[in-house]
Amino acid sequence: MPEAVIVDAVRTPIGRRKGSLADVHPVDLSAVVLRALAARTGFDPGVVDDVVWGCVNQVGDQAAQVGRYAVLAAGWPESVPGVTVNRACGSSQSSFDFAAGMVLAGQYDVVVAGGVESMTRVPLGAGRDLGRPYGPLVRERYAADLTGGEFPGGDFNQGIGAERIAAAWGFPRRRLDEYAARSHDLAAAAIDAGAFDAQLAPVPDAPGLTADEGLRRGTTADTLAALKPVFRADGVIHAGNSSQISDGASAVLVMSATRAAELGLTPIARYHGGAVSGADPLKMLTGPIPATAKVLSRTGLSVSDIGAFEVNEAFAPVPLAWQAEFGVEEDLLNPLGGAIAVGHPLGASGTVLMTRLVHHMRDRDIRYGLQTMCEGGGTANATIVELVR
Repeated sequence: MPEAVIVDAVRTPIGRRKGSLADVHPVDLSAVVLRALAARTGFDPGVVDDVVWGCVNQVGDQAAQVGRYAVLAAGWPESVPGVTVNRACGSSQSSFDFAAGMVLAGQYDVVVAGGVESMTRVPLGAGRDLGRPYGPLVRERYAADLTGGEFPGGDFNQGIGAERIAAAWGFPRRRLDEYAARSHDLAAAAIDAGAFDAQLAPVPDAPGLTADEGLRRGTTADTLAALKPVFRADGVIHAGNSSQISDGASAVLVMSATRAAELGLTPIARYHGGAVSGADPLKMLTGPIPATAKVLSRTGLSVSDIGAFEVNEAFAPVPLAWQAEFGVEEDLLNPLGGAIAVGHPLGASGTVLMTRLVHHMRDRDIRYGLQTMCEGGGTANATIVELVR
């Protein structure tokens, strides 16, 4: 079986909503990271078998197959195809898993996996405004909960899911706010130390954007205490302990180890295993727990083998519940901060996290890293990569 390796991974700085990337079309933003991959590695884009691209809200500026048009906007040959993937927040992590899987199957030699989301230009939930999602059979299956008054409008709601997780694991608001403040502290330290410099692709149309824009330095649990709950009057979830609405793009260059050697390229990491799992769609965000258990079982590794974990910070209870289940040491969990501090551009976030992870592993000589993301509808991806030494 071929071996799938990561040759390079890049991302734009993450822009806050209505910030520096607001005027950049998501197709053009995608082109930035595609061009950066080619420029950084020197590979010929014409050898790419496919571009597998995550994007969640595929309406408006993000309609009409973003993955394909990203290829054309990058100036790559018309012969290079592209496809757009939607697995909610885990879209580009799925893109990466699909890309690696095709290489492992021997169907592809060179693939780019990544994604984009401009949440300024295509607001969160824009697609829902065009109709009523989920369908009557799903609504009927969960009618007892959806019509009980807890879920606004009788629809599935991630914020209510986060409230349910906090209650189920017994997290008081103070604990959630302390975690959120930690995310800002760690992100600030990483930015100041230059930890992200080697992975960032400058955006020509936003020359002033040189670092993730959402960071709020000096955030503390005490300052967050002044914010009002969003989803329940007596709740614990608010804007400060939730991921930020953001804009950004990211991309990972995946190849067979044989093809990388033929092209004279040195891999950063190899794909060690992946899994996807489903969980309760009402809590919605607990999926990383069974997905992590599944990928560990599949690869024969244990938590103690992993030296860094990226668990997407959709809401503070998500990584905290995951940590409580697996007993992971705090300094190994999201060591560079996360989406609470720097943002969560939905379709891009999977490969944003993978980019952060593999560069951190290389910087710290960490053998194994694990990434997992919760996703709308109660699914989750988990992926393990291994450093090439």
